[in-house]
Amino acid sequence: MPRPRNDTFLRACLREPTDYTPLWLMRQAGRYLPEYNATRARAGSFMGLATNPDYATEVTLQPLARYALDAAILFSDILTVPDAMGLGLTFAAGEGPRFASPLRDEAAVAALRVPDLERLRYVFDAVRSIRRALADSVPLIGFAGSPWTLACYMVEGAGSDDYRLVKSMLYARPDLMHRILEVNAQAVAAYLNAQIAAGAQAVMLFDSWGGVLADGAFQRFSLEYTRRVVHALMREHEGERVPCIVFTKGGAPWLEEIAACGADVVGLDWTANLGRARQRVDDRVALQGNLDPAVLFAPPTVVAAQARAVLDGFGSPRRADGRWGGHVFNLGHGINQHTPPEHVTALVEAVHAHSRALRRAT
Repeated sequence: MPRPRNDTFLRACLREPTDYTPLWLMRQAGRYLPEYNATRARAGSFMGLATNPDYATEVTLQPLARYALDAAILFSDILTVPDAMGLGLTFAAGEGPRFASPLRDEAAVAALRVPDLERLRYVFDAVRSIRRALADSVPLIGFAGSPWTLACYMVEGAGSDDYRLVKSMLYARPDLMHRILEVNAQAVAAYLNAQIAAGAQAVMLFDSWGGVLADGAFQRFSLEYTRRVVHALMREHEGERVPCIVFTKGGAPWLEEIAACGADVVGLDWTANLGRARQRVDDRVALQGNLDPAVLFAPPTVVAAQARAVLDGFGSPRRADGRWGGHVFNLGHGINQHTPPEHVTALVEAVHAHSRALRRAT
């Protein structure tokens, strides 16, 4: 499969020269778009949408029809893997995801197995369908939840405010937690490799809840298993490099350690200073981020100004020593469902225009 005609995102991930800073948005296909809500209504439910390759293709492409984004991201959910393990995933209106059979005792943990990937064939079929529909216009990003983030949902049974159940297991029975994380790491690596084989041109690990851990616990129970996944990934497919992005929400205190896990790109949330983060990693990896999603509720002129400030914070990707640093513009977390769609237009236009101007000035 050839490289996309617009390969700016891939080149930025690999710290290669680019004419401008590429942009995509976490949750760019989502409830802030009226066309997404219309498709979801036809599908009947979130799972009806996510498990139907035709619907998944349709909603993946919707934001690309509106905005000049530089990558598409597979429409799916991080909890498809534990669902395939038999935990019984449902999405109740107003309640978010919930598992019918959470991991609460030794017997349940002992029975946990890497799932048969046939149970996730709908995801790989969606990847193939999306690639055909993109027609090599922009790259497609595949993704999965990190072993630790999946474990949080698998033990808690749903989202959590205090992570009491999963942290209790971590401290009282670390053997059980390591068992869950080991199975998750094997499953996530196999799942991402299957996405790459189906056509994903980059992959991203969402460690959404790594930042809730204490120092020391983060390294043992989150980062170590993220590292195992990264090292098990196919990094080349059909002659092309497949970049890997790791995003830990709240992970800035451990930036150097995350950057050493083997990923090509480290995502940052909006609490991190992008310029200082670049200095800390010395461009050994590319960085992704990190506009506060709440900025998109401000007037378009403010959105544009804040986007320019993020770009100015990173600085010119061309270094004085001739090397290039990589920057992929994104939000510091997923786009809010109440975001005005026209404000995203202002963001995209500002990022592309200002990043081109910065390159001309250096």
